[in-house]
Amino acid sequence: MIKRLSVRWLIGGCFGLVAAVVGIALAIQSGAAPACAAPPTGSATHKGKATFYDSQGGGGNCSNVSPPSNRLYVALSPSEYADAAACGGYLDVTGPKGKVRVLIMDQCPECAAGHIDLSKEAFAKIADPVQGIVSVTYKAVINPSLPGPLTFRIKEGASRYWFAVLVGNHGNPLRSVEVKSGSTWRKTERKDYNYWLYESGLGPGPYTIRVTDVYGQQATATGVKMAPEQTQRTSVFMYGKGAAPKAAPASPTPKKTSPSKPTPSATQSSAAPPTTTAPAPEQSAEAVLAAADQSC
Repeated sequence: MIKRLSVRWLIGGCFGLVAAVVGIALAIQSGAAPACAAPPTGSATHKGKATFYDSQGGGGNCSNVSPPSNRLYVALSPSEYADAAACGGYLDVTGPKGKVRVLIMDQCPECAAGHIDLSKEAFAKIADPVQGIVSVTYKAVINPSLPGPLTFRIKEGASRYWFAVLVGNHGNPLRSVEVKSGSTWRKTERKDYNYWLYESGLGPGPYTIRVTDVYGQQATATGVKMAPEQTQRTSVFMYGKGAAPKAAPASPTPKKTSPSKPTPSATQSSAAPPTTTAPAPEQSAEAVLAAADQSC
């Protein structure tokens, strides 16, 4: 568990503690139910408040190996973290001083819906840290610029009998991760620490992994090895720059071409790096936003 050093507990002293206790008591008396659990997606703008904390070098509840190199990240309330459904997405947060883009990599267990906990570096870009807590607006970023191609990290303790994988650099929150070892696709289950599990195992590998985000965009990587605790970098981007090009439309008239040379076998050796296939074609803005309109 990552130790969280947050300004939430430093500001206000005893007054803050008393206010928290009173707030909990009022919620119990009123029978307030927790908000519907769902990550921020689509074009909706949310109003709330922001505090800041330091992950102390850890990668948060999303199980990242470390924070992003720019240290611009955020922890969400349980209702918006949504059992890791928000992990790997990005938010644009606007405060008194300006706007900052942050990676969702952590959960703030004590935060109510609308309360986001920024890294201290991110908070400093939108407000004076002396303020401690400020009003903000925030919204999901659709198809943010990607830091690199998809990565896969097999969990420590995994084997041919128990499979667990962490997916990185996907940009938008993920909807599903499917794995094929042999001829059958198997749907994995996302855990609240952001690993995707197949409890009975998928054999020794290598594996083909198909990743789908909340907007329906999809990419497939092959040759992922059973190599626990190693981050395996592929050559496929989830979308945008670096993604495999779309197929050209068929020509209306056939053209003469020279005979093609035989292509090598598609079978990979176990030593080959993960390779990829083209992601699904890009959707229109309308389709993307419609797909993001989730309900509980």
